[in-house]
Amino acid sequence: MWYHQNNEVTEFPEGTIGFVYLITNLLTGRQYVGKKLISFSKTSVKTVTLKSGEKKKKKIKSKVDSDWMTYYGSSEHLNNDVKEFGEHNFKREILHFCQSKGTMSYLELREQIDRRVMESDNYYNAFCGGKIHKKHIKL
Repeated sequence: MWYHQNNEVTEFPEGTIGFVYLITNLLTGRQYVGKKLISFSKTSVKTVTLKSGEKKKKKIKSKVDSDWMTYYGSSEHLNNDVKEFGEHNFKREILHFCQSKGTMSYLELREQIDRRVMESDNYYNAFCGGKIHKKHIKL
């Protein structure tokens, strides 16, 4: 389960495309800050027959739900601990609902820097960074 301000999250505010989160190992206190899209665009190719009989390939975009409900981050160490200690020993909290990828990247990086995740062994994070342009941020 995911929580936001101690309330279980089953749906998202209008316009939300993803979120920034904090996962806490309840046994060790070790944490992970990350971001997750709730859906993504998938492009598939379909062959259509035109009136002239000619066949043409057409790209079709569709929205696909991500694995956000079962997701525990991209950290190998975190995922190994989830397997070892069990999902019930981890708390997953949504820190920010985001309406753009730029905002999501910015808020993830801001949380990582504010928490000094690279300076402490109390975090699973082994990487932080990203290119963020001011015009892509919608706070």
